[in-house]
Order: sequence, then C-alpha cells, then structure tokens
Amino acid sequence: MVTGFMMRISASFLAGLMLLAATFAQPAAAQGTQIGFGGFQGDPSKPVDVTADQLEVDQADGAAIFSGNVLVTQGEMTLSADTLRVEYAEAGSDAAGGISRLIATGNVVLVNGPDAAEAAEAVYTIATGIVEMQGNVLLTQGPNVISSERMTANLETGTARLDGRVRTTLKSSQSE
Repeated sequence: MVTGFMMRISASFLAGLMLLAATFAQPAAAQGTQIGFGGFQGDPSKPVDVTADQLEVDQADGAAIFSGNVLVTQGEMTLSADTLRVEYAEAGSDAAGGISRLIATGNVVLVNGPDAAEAAEAVYTIATGIVEMQGNVLLTQGPNVISSERMTANLETGTARLDGRVRTTLKSSQSE
C-alpha cells in the first residue's frame, strides 16, 4: 500500500507530469511530497531588510518583534506577515550580532519570482537557508498549485518537502 508519494516539479509541465507518473508507479517510504522549485533559491549572505508599523525590542531576550504590515526582503525574495519576531545570534557564535531566525505569524506570504507560498506561520533560519511553513500551506508555481499542512523549503538547494494531506493541481501550457 502506498502511504505517500515523492515528486519533483520542474519548470516544464511535461517533465513534471512524467515524474508524477513515475512516482505513482512505485511506493514511497515517506509520507509527503518533495518538490524542486528553483524560483525559491535564495542567497542567505544577502542583507535582510524589515519594515513594519511597530517595533518592540527585548535586549534581554535577544529579539525584536515587528508588527503591522510587516515586509521582509532578502535579495529577490519577499516575505509579508502580520507579526515578525527577529531572533539575533548569541554572543560567541559565528554569527554574533546577526539575525539567526525570523518567525512570521499571521497571513504569511513568501514570494520569489513567479513562485509564492502562503501559510499561517513561517520560520526562516538564516544560516541554513531553511524556511518551515505550517498551517494551510499553499504553494503556487505558475499555473501549478500544491497545498498541505506543512512545508520545509531549502532556499540554497531550491527544494522543498510538503507533508500533511498534500493536494496538487498541475496544468499544462495548453489548458486554460
């Protein structure tokens, strides 16, 4: 019995469809979906810019909380949310004084080029380039749409894994 499936989506629907067909031909060991989305590749070495209506800083906790119309940009990637918690790296670490994690909550939208992802919450770990999204995740790549409860994306490799009732709609360039 197949408990899940693995799939890779390329820019071309035909390649994605062929991979999907090959996927259904054999059972997968892990539940969920793994996809490739080069549009979400990022450069964690680029600066992170944050704008919002309000900012609260807690130096004892090593965090800053932005709220209201939050917009984060890093290179070509943008992330918007209701609230954003910025955690700074601890003293003595390699990234001391720099941002270690961004935790976005409420109406989270991540966009990079033609690709977009939406969720209730997202955690972006700067050093690893990993974005973890959860809560009604919706990923859009051109005309293709995938939804799930959770998504873990690696911005350095341009891959992602979706888990929790994964559903997808794939459209060819000929369909409307």
